[in-house]
Amino acid sequence: MNLAALTVLKLSLAPFLLWQGKRTRAQIIRLPEAAGVRSGIIGAEGSAPLFRLLVIGDSSAAGVGAATQSEALAQQTATALAQQMQRPVAWQLIAQSGVNTLQALALFEKSDVQPADAVLFALGVNDATSQVKAKQFIVSTQQLWTLVQTKTGAYIALFSGFPPVHDFPALPQPLRFYLGNWSRWLDKALQAWAAQQGHG
Repeated sequence: MNLAALTVLKLSLAPFLLWQGKRTRAQIIRLPEAAGVRSGIIGAEGSAPLFRLLVIGDSSAAGVGAATQSEALAQQTATALAQQMQRPVAWQLIAQSGVNTLQALALFEKSDVQPADAVLFALGVNDATSQVKAKQFIVSTQQLWTLVQTKTGAYIALFSGFPPVHDFPALPQPLRFYLGNWSRWLDKALQAWAAQQGHG
């Protein structure tokens, strides 16, 4: 579904979608972020050149649903990299539940960041739920990546794809259909931008 069709759907169902959104936010149980430190080193230092990973994101990066950071995205990714690359991996997590890409930029700006080789971005769902348009989403993404490069020296960027919002059972219809299509729209824009930049 293109933007024009989404706009028509939004205008025709605006009061109902707004009511569903407020009702859903009030009903959804908010789980805490995973406990534990948000940086560390996997593997023995000095055994091989250190690879440095930075993870920036929303609740999916912050570990909502996991008990500790050892079970969450950043540390699990660092562990997998250390095993695959056969070298120690230093990792750092900068994430907060509920942030969209522009808010993640503000979070990063005030964070004490370490040097990094690669950055994994886990963002976008909150841009969809707050109905950020594709152009602004990409502008915020570009600004964030540029700032990350400047502050950390990172030269590799990885962007996680959007989850299947259209299949989220906690979202009632037609809100699920609407936000699912908005997510697909942003995801396509992100893929096109990343391909132009040469990122994965």
